Amino acid sequence: MIKVSDYSGQTALVTGASSGIGLALADGFASRGADVVIAALPNEKLPAAAAWLRRRHPVTVHEIGVDLALEDGPDRLAARVAELGLTIDILVNNAGFGQHGYYHDLDQDLHHREVMLLCAAVERMTRLFLPGMLERDQGTLINLSSVQAFQAVPHMAVYGAAKAFVLSFTTALWAEYRGRGVQIMALCPAQTDTDFFEGLGYEVATGGRLRTPDEVVATAFRGLRRGAPYAIDGWQYRLTANAPRFLPRGLVARITEKVLHPSKMTRPAKPARDLATAADAARPAA
Repeated sequence: MIKVSDYSGQTALVTGASSGIGLALADGFASRGADVVIAALPNEKLPAAAAWLRRRHPVTVHEIGVDLALEDGPDRLAARVAELGLTIDILVNNAGFGQHGYYHDLDQDLHHREVMLLCAAVERMTRLFLPGMLERDQGTLINLSSVQAFQAVPHMAVYGAAKAFVLSFTTALWAEYRGRGVQIMALCPAQTDTDFFEGLGYEVATGGRLRTPDEVVATAFRGLRRGAPYAIDGWQYRLTANAPRFLPRGLVARITEKVLHPSKMTRPAKPARDLATAADAARPAA
């Protein structure tokens, strides 16, 4: 078991950290002694999140507003971190959002942002900060995947495929760099009590209790203690994530299509918003 109770003297960079799982993870590292840098789209939620963390913990908290769905977003974030003179010991790639519905009906620009944020930004952020961790023989990298990474996800096809990329990419890095002093893990939450479904534009009938961000954080630290390549939040979701291994992929996809059919979504939650607002409301993804 790896000791993950004390991160004093380290600095954690958490993206998508203005609310939900991202903010809870920043809080988790701050409670264990780490200074934190929270990054998210520049709006009023970001300074409020930073102020909340400062009230709770005697650590240094920096806030950086950035749009990581832009091609140069990760490099801009890294440049700002360098301007602050910070060394990043812990990187949490959490920023994300999703769309729900029939693929051809969904917003093409938002689909592009999904791929840029969930795939390209995760890869680029990892490339920017992982080499320094390897040079120092110490570090932690957590990439947010999802239980949906383990199967095809009809009506959220791009989101599910992107989370599968994150899981595969992160597991490969875990295998490549074992024994190098850097913990690498994909965190796979399920339906969590965040504003993710609001970001989809609907309220949803979940069919069960939502997990809480704090429960997801507890799962993350248990996974880090085990040195696991990935951690799935919730025992029932560990079962469902492994079910596709024993059933035909087509059958699993058909079952999932029925579960996630647009008719299962309840009334519209709020009117349509601009791209930046929709993306921010949808983070963090689960």
